[in-house]
Amino acid sequence: MDSRTVSRILLVVMVVGITHLRAAEDVAHALAGTVTKVDSAAKTVAVKTAEGTEETLKFTDKTVMHAAKGVKTGAVDTYLAWKEGTHVVVRYTGEGAKKVAVAVDDLGKDTVKTSKGTVTHVDKAADTITVKTEDGAEDTYRVAKDASVDTVHGVVKGSEYSAKEGEKITVHYTEDAGKKIAQFVKHL
Repeated sequence: MDSRTVSRILLVVMVVGITHLRAAEDVAHALAGTVTKVDSAAKTVAVKTAEGTEETLKFTDKTVMHAAKGVKTGAVDTYLAWKEGTHVVVRYTGEGAKKVAVAVDDLGKDTVKTSKGTVTHVDKAADTITVKTEDGAEDTYRVAKDASVDTVHGVVKGSEYSAKEGEKITVHYTEDAGKKIAQFVKHL
């Protein structure tokens, strides 16, 4: 190989490597909890998780707000201003103090319950997972198509989720006509 060919190969390897690193930085994850504070001036929202920690995330004019009455972009502070205690799922990029909200889903007040356990059965045809909870009970959840699932590789939609028996998860769910509907699933 001549030096020109080697240089081109090295250039391609560097571009692919940089692109791969950049894509890893932009992986979205999610968290669920209740809104404890919205600071419009600092453009932050604080969310208390089921685990008891409080996460503070930045939001931008591009952050999407999903609510019962539709989707709004750049309306996080005005929408959530009077909604402390509202249960939300926040998809974000970054880590630590550099978490930036990409989208916020309003699940409402006092409607979401949380359960931890191990997946014991998966029914892809019915879009359900059965989870053995920490107290030994088994509960079956239908995974909503628009649910968020935080996996080790990032967030996927409920319709793309493929649970595996033996996985340890936390399920944030609502109830409809006696059925449990998973709105957010987090791998532990």
